Amino acid sequence: MDEREYLLLADRCLERVAAWLEDFDPDEVDYSTPDGVVTMEFADGTRFVLNRQGGAHQMWYAAGARAWHYDWDAERETWIDDRDGHELYGNLARTLSEKLGREVSAAVGS
Repeated sequence: MDEREYLLLADRCLERVAAWLEDFDPDEVDYSTPDGVVTMEFADGTRFVLNRQGGAHQMWYAAGARAWHYDWDAERETWIDDRDGHELYGNLARTLSEKLGREVSAAVGS
């Protein structure tokens, strides 16, 4: 994939996640979207970060002490982990569910 296509896909991903986060109570999870990054901040000060990594043409997600790298899968039309093949949006919902102590919808990925 060329740089232009990567940036388009990466920015769509970041916009999609930011739109999903709008539905959360900001006292539960607040977020900011500086260029190429979505930072989620929780009441206890913990931060989760999703950002584009242009050199690698990947999306990187860090949640607590864990981090994942995602490649675009054109066939599945989603971002897929480069190690075990899980999908980014499902992992966002899973990690936020664990952090918040309640089930979070993965509608961001549908």
